[in-house]
Amino acid sequence: MSGYRPPLTITPAMLDSVEQIGEALGRCVATTATELSPQLRRANRIRTIQASLAIENNTLSLEQVTAVLEGKRVLGLPREIQEVRNAFSAYEQLPAWQATSRADLLAAHGLLMAGLDDRAGQFRHSGVGIYRGETLLQMAPPANRVSGLVQDLLDWLAQGEQHPLLASCVFHYEFEFIHPFTDGNGRMGRLWQTLILSR
Repeated sequence: MSGYRPPLTITPAMLDSVEQIGEALGRCVATTATELSPQLRRANRIRTIQASLAIENNTLSLEQVTAVLEGKRVLGLPREIQEVRNAFSAYEQLPAWQATSRADLLAAHGLLMAGLDDRAGQFRHSGVGIYRGETLLQMAPPANRVSGLVQDLLDWLAQGEQHPLLASCVFHYEFEFIHPFTDGNGRMGRLWQTLILSR
C-alpha cells in the first residue's frame, strides 16, 4: 500500500450536497415499500446502458438497445450492437465484482470490450491522449506507470474513508485521468462508479 491520497478538499458545499442526496434517496426508499420489480430494474439497466454508450457516440436508440437485448434483429452498426451486448453482460456481473479488486477491474474491462479491443482486459502499453479535434486536452500518464497508479487508486478506495458518493466521484475522476486502457475508459469509469455506489 502506497499511502496515495487523491488531491481532494472536502468543502461544506460538498457535504451539504451529499446530505441532500442522502435525504432524497431516503425518501425514495421510504415510499417504495417493496423491492423494485425485475421489469423496472431491467428497464433502468437498459436506460443506463443506452445513455453510457451514447456518450461514446453509439447511435442506437433506447428502442434499438431494448430490441438487441431481446434478441431481435436491429438495423445498426455491428460494433454498436456488440457494445450493447457487452455492456449488458458487464452490468449483469456487477454483483459478483469487488470495487477494490484489480482482477475484477480487468475482468470487467475484458467483458465490456470483448470483440471491440484487441487488448480487452489488459492495461495499455502505449501512450494515449485525449483530443478534441486536433487539440490535445490531456496527456495520460506514461504506460509504465498505469499499473501502479491503478493499484494506488484501488488501495485508496479500499480504505473507505470517504462517503461512497464522494469516493465514487473521486475514483471516476482519477480513473479517467490515468486512462488505463487503450479503449473503453469512459464506459469502465461509469461502470465502476455504479459498482461503488451499489455497495
